[in-house]
Amino acid sequence: MEHTLSLAIFDLDNTLLRGDSDHAWGEFLVEQGAVDAASFKQDNDRYYAAYLEGTLDIFEFLEQHQLRPLARFDRATLENWRRQFMQQKILPLITPMARALVEQHRVRGDTLLIITATNSFITAPIAAEFGIPHLIATEPEQVNGRFTGKVAGTPSYREGKVERLA
Repeated sequence: MEHTLSLAIFDLDNTLLRGDSDHAWGEFLVEQGAVDAASFKQDNDRYYAAYLEGTLDIFEFLEQHQLRPLARFDRATLENWRRQFMQQKILPLITPMARALVEQHRVRGDTLLIITATNSFITAPIAAEFGIPHLIATEPEQVNGRFTGKVAGTPSYREGKVERLA
């Protein structure tokens, strides 16, 4: 009897989530007073618009915006904020339909994978919430347990998703 392996690949933002986790993280950081509200919100909205238009420079976005706050704060503070972020921002974006779809694939015995351009610090607990064991996300560089604000390796954005999946 032939056994085939099936891989169920899920995008995260505006697919499994009813919104964008990275944009929501930026809004959350503004609400926490962790970043300058006016400039960060303006940049957050500008980068998100570029993402939607397909014109986003991923390295500029990551190193000048998304990953920069990770380098400014200690790990305990970041992890505390991430727990709050999951409760306040992410759980409300998870629909019963998304949970049911993942469960349908789990029951079939499919290997479950999320692939997303958003960084793994933000997305790892989201994958865990869905019970999805495999995650390909943009990896923030770390040195001695601290984020540097730089990217480690290839961002999983556009062609980078294909490269990382291969």
